[in-house]
Amino acid sequence: MKPKHKKNHDGPKVTRGVKTLDEAQAWFRSQNIEEIECVVPDLAGVARGKIMPVRKFLGTPSMNLPLAVFYQTITGDFPEFEGAVNAVQSDTDIFLTPDLATLATVPWAQDPTAQVIHDAFHPDGRPVEESPRQVLRRVLSLYREKGWSPIVAPEIEFYLVEKNIDWDYPLKPPVGRSGRPESGRQGYSISAVNEFDALFEDMYEYSERQGLEIDTLIHESGVAQMEINLRHGTPLELADQVFMMKRTIREAAMEHDIYATFMAKPMAGEPGSAMHVHQSILTEDGDNLFSDPKTGEATPSFYAFIAGQQRYLPAIMAILAPYVNSYRRIARDSGAPVNTQWGYDNRTCGLRVPPSDPANRRVENRIPSSDANPYLAIAAVLACGYLGMTQNLAPTAPVEIDAGARGIELPRSLLESVTLFEEAKALTDILGATFCTAYARVKQAEYETFMRTISPWEREFLLLNV
Repeated sequence: MKPKHKKNHDGPKVTRGVKTLDEAQAWFRSQNIEEIECVVPDLAGVARGKIMPVRKFLGTPSMNLPLAVFYQTITGDFPEFEGAVNAVQSDTDIFLTPDLATLATVPWAQDPTAQVIHDAFHPDGRPVEESPRQVLRRVLSLYREKGWSPIVAPEIEFYLVEKNIDWDYPLKPPVGRSGRPESGRQGYSISAVNEFDALFEDMYEYSERQGLEIDTLIHESGVAQMEINLRHGTPLELADQVFMMKRTIREAAMEHDIYATFMAKPMAGEPGSAMHVHQSILTEDGDNLFSDPKTGEATPSFYAFIAGQQRYLPAIMAILAPYVNSYRRIARDSGAPVNTQWGYDNRTCGLRVPPSDPANRRVENRIPSSDANPYLAIAAVLACGYLGMTQNLAPTAPVEIDAGARGIELPRSLLESVTLFEEAKALTDILGATFCTAYARVKQAEYETFMRTISPWEREFLLLNV
């Protein structure tokens, strides 16, 4: 069924971004925008912020929120602040300044509405280190000092599921246009994608109106599991696009009375959902750092980049697999890579080198799950590659067989991952000690919340047997 309230669909196609407030004012006028969503991504990648009239935004584009917005857990609680910030500091105001390059419409809104992503600053002008956008900016500044410009291309997997009002019940695939839910594995099926044509038409239109550049849409191997590939670009821009794309997909799905979920493992017996990140680096001359400009052969930097990701992958798992549920995907025979190995076009490896010409030589990190914060996941994998190149690390030999046969080489639980994260001083220096402390506290608090919940498995097998 087609949505009934798309009031933004008529009129010119619009894209993302302006340079100045004067340009923003003219853009608001041309689009008849009267309201704006002022958002900032928190540690989970959730959009926090305020909604305000455009006239207020133009008069005072900066807004205030408490620092604690970057300490909020996925359940809306807060960790113990002792040792991170004190209770007074956590409730003090920070100032959020709009990045006008991210200004776009909110296509699914009933009335003409805009959105803009903000950066966070302390009253004295210092960037807020706990902000995911700032963490990514911090890593990119290290690359910039070397004359390097990273390029990334994320791939985001997600499931379409029937609306689930009672969370005690397992998720089910939704009914498509045939009137039947999908059954069996339909990997790469065009007809299975066509079951949800109306939804994806809306998703594409919403994306176009926000300047989001979709490369491809495919059906993945799970029941009603899809994958969106975004065109390659600079890391901050692509992280913004993933952040906005997740909102877009969820909203488009809900207009069709179904859910889209980015949980890493939403359904038992089905594959998990990943956020693969393709990475390459350009030199100041615009050449691919991973390829010799004369011979086209792989450079030492290419191998060192891989080696850095191999060495530090376990230490960033708390970022790449940020929830208890994420580790249900990182399991033997799950279809997801569970190792730190690398190989040429070998999808059983955590690090895959896709077939390409020298100019497009890149590394695909296949470990992140789709529930990861895109800013933090991209920052973390680039930090590992940076350490590999600056420490002149050497990788293992590429794997040509099933790398899963070597066993699980990654941490199996959130607590184990957080411990490794806290112990990795080299990563703390790059990502920022304040952020690392905040992130670890939030993850520990989320784990404790999970432990207060008794699962159906426990009731089924322990209730009367132990």
